[in-house]
Amino acid sequence: MNDAKRQNNTNGRIALLAIGGCGCIVLLLAALIIPFTVGPGLYNTLANRIQGLLLQTTPQGPIAAPTFTKMPDTNAGGAHPEFAAPSLAGFYDAFGPGVVNIRVFTTQGGVVGEGAGSGFVLDEAGHIITNNHVVADADVISVIFYNGFEVPAETVGTDPYSDLAVIQAEYLPEGVIPLALEDSDTVEVGEWVVAIGNPFGQQSSMTIGIVSAVGRTISSGATPFSIPQAIQTDAAINPGNSGGPLLNLDGQVVGVNAQIATGGISANAGVGFAIPSNIVRLVAPSLIDNNQYVWPWLGVTGTDLSLALREANDIETQLGAYILNVDPEGPTGGAGLQGSKGTRLVNSLELPIGGDVVIAVDEETVSSFSDLLVSIAYKHPGDEVVLTVLRAGSELEIRVVLAPRP
Repeated sequence: MNDAKRQNNTNGRIALLAIGGCGCIVLLLAALIIPFTVGPGLYNTLANRIQGLLLQTTPQGPIAAPTFTKMPDTNAGGAHPEFAAPSLAGFYDAFGPGVVNIRVFTTQGGVVGEGAGSGFVLDEAGHIITNNHVVADADVISVIFYNGFEVPAETVGTDPYSDLAVIQAEYLPEGVIPLALEDSDTVEVGEWVVAIGNPFGQQSSMTIGIVSAVGRTISSGATPFSIPQAIQTDAAINPGNSGGPLLNLDGQVVGVNAQIATGGISANAGVGFAIPSNIVRLVAPSLIDNNQYVWPWLGVTGTDLSLALREANDIETQLGAYILNVDPEGPTGGAGLQGSKGTRLVNSLELPIGGDVVIAVDEETVSSFSDLLVSIAYKHPGDEVVLTVLRAGSELEIRVVLAPRP
């Protein structure tokens, strides 16, 4: 089955495994400036958090990927400047030098076009993280740093499945710092987060909000696969913020701003999405070393178990991933996993029937189709996984050797 046919077989309720971008009807590229007043409660929260940082002699240590440069001590050259005061201004001064404005130029049919986005410095070698959709078609790239210095850059590697890319600046001006990556699995709903980027070309703009949800699945934009575990935030992000960092109050990157949900307006509506930093950890080292990242492929489409779907299929469990289609050329096609085999009318809804329900991967419980995507995403082509499946009321195990995505 070719990619076009595979995408055409996907209905609107299906989540597919991939990694993130800009091509949905209601998902636009990210970030804007909205007037924002900090109330006493929020100010005290931020002041206390930043005051705590002031008492430290070094920044909090990140959980770094092995190939990333370790964050410098405050006494070393190029380190984070100390906060001048327990305020948002101190936060901006400390971590803003790690954020960049990215300019891209493309030539099509003799016409030169210009685009812009954001990014953040990953290491002292000048590697910069941004979105794939920011630089994918670029012929010429330059990076503008916090101090206005503009430096040529080139693409190191891109991954349309995760909507991530690594570019490298020719050099880093004095005062520029790498930003640390936090473990995005530790992010909680209600946690304060800060976005720094270049919305609508307004360089080095900062906005603040909270994490409004975690574990979202978003479109990759350029592929039929989806990005799992995205972070949802109400921090204002708009076109131009794409590729910039979403930071916790320790100044650590928890996500890469990528999309917004909108009611039809091309601006922030309070629902933005960031690619989780753990996806950056997974993908970036390979982009730096090999110019690409090879994702594992299960070869299925599916959905969650709704009440109507359970009724149509006489399924008692409420947890699991319902398999709609199995690619006959994929790894599960030869392993015996089954997709739906027909439809049944339930409460005026025509629903698929006969599909397997995956309830565990390697004995780890699968509660939803998104859980299945996550379980597979962090494995590698060639890995064998054991799927625990419900079929016609019986439980069975199916062994599958994951393949590279076609």
